[in-house]
Amino acid sequence: MSTRALKAFIFALLAVLTIASGSAHALLPIQDWKTSSGARVLFVENHDLPMLDVSVDFPAGSGYDTKDKAGRAAFTQQLLRLGAGGLSENEIARRIADVGANLGGRFDSDRAGVYLRTLSNPAERDPALEVMAKVLLQPEFPQDVLARERARAIAGLKEADTKPDTLANRAFSRAVFVDHPYGLRGSGEVETVKTLTRDELVGFYRSHYVASRAVVAIMGDVSRDEAEKIAEGLTADLPRAGPEPISIPPVDELAQAVATNIAHPASQAHILIGAPGIRRGDPDYFALFVGNYILGGGGFESRLTEEVRSKRGLAYSVYSYFVPLLREGPFQIGLQTRGDQAKAAIDVVTQTLRAFVAKGPTDQELEDAKSNLIGGFPLRIDSNRKIHGYLAMIGFYNMPLSYLEDFVPNIRKVTVADIKAAFSRHIDPSKLVTIVVGGGVAAAADR
Repeated sequence: MSTRALKAFIFALLAVLTIASGSAHALLPIQDWKTSSGARVLFVENHDLPMLDVSVDFPAGSGYDTKDKAGRAAFTQQLLRLGAGGLSENEIARRIADVGANLGGRFDSDRAGVYLRTLSNPAERDPALEVMAKVLLQPEFPQDVLARERARAIAGLKEADTKPDTLANRAFSRAVFVDHPYGLRGSGEVETVKTLTRDELVGFYRSHYVASRAVVAIMGDVSRDEAEKIAEGLTADLPRAGPEPISIPPVDELAQAVATNIAHPASQAHILIGAPGIRRGDPDYFALFVGNYILGGGGFESRLTEEVRSKRGLAYSVYSYFVPLLREGPFQIGLQTRGDQAKAAIDVVTQTLRAFVAKGPTDQELEDAKSNLIGGFPLRIDSNRKIHGYLAMIGFYNMPLSYLEDFVPNIRKVTVADIKAAFSRHIDPSKLVTIVVGGGVAAAADR
């Protein structure tokens, strides 16, 4: 897409603020095809800058770990770039640095993959893509590198486990997801990381980094023919899928409220409250997105901030968010406060949430939220990197290609009744997880 086309696209989106319209898919010409090996490709051509962003993602995140092998998915992804195709980690880093490129990784509960940003001139682009291909297709998982990274990770985990925010997040995930793999720590536990072997990483790579499950996102200064060659070169020699399908199990609803206090010398109480939320593609997504902006996602304008900070001075900041995943990701509210205020803060948060679920927002709150979200939307797509990120998300989660074009119209459609109904369907204030770490108030979460 040329500079003129990109500007026209953003201008057209702004026009949607005042003119409701149907799908404007053609405004952002996402090209979508499959490689000869079955990998899905999403491509946006943009010659505005002499840059190219390329990523290849797989369903290989921590959600595919098991309790006794937590950390295996993260180690597999991490070691891809630490020795591949006859290149040591130092040689990989040097070749990438020599052409001014950036080679990194992406890892979360669902996805794992490799990302490259490079100049689009073939003199720089081709060597960078050659290294990326080696990383994806010929990882070596060197035994000595695994031993070193394992020791480094164990030291890091031990240090992290002394911090109240780490303790709170671990306890929150375990309480919300119980035995589901979303409740596992992506980086693993000391006990599980100790046992990881090279054969296990190789096995995870061969079963999860397969061609037919790969999603290639390409954004930047190449033609369609060049993009096709790039996608083929990065995926043709990937492992092929075995007979067994892979999937992440369903997330169970909470049976009852859970309240946990964890002792810690921190003077501030670190508080997390939440439950399983929604999955990607849920029809209630936009109602919950707008509703959450009003509840706790809109910063100083949110209800939680108004009730917790402005009216009562119980915390400097308080937030809430949904994380939609392949399965139901977390809905989380978080804040920090003085230990002697922890119980009062929790009471205010839960009362505010209960009122919001029961009555929804006011008409004025909804209009203000829509205005802010729609007005801020162009900033979400004002660079190649941001659009590339959306391409990767749309491809991986099989979202409509018109997702970006439909974003503003979908926001505009949300009503007070939609938000109230969506929150009632997904959030039960009587079944929340409440975690308090530190603060010196033993009974803060026992409400």
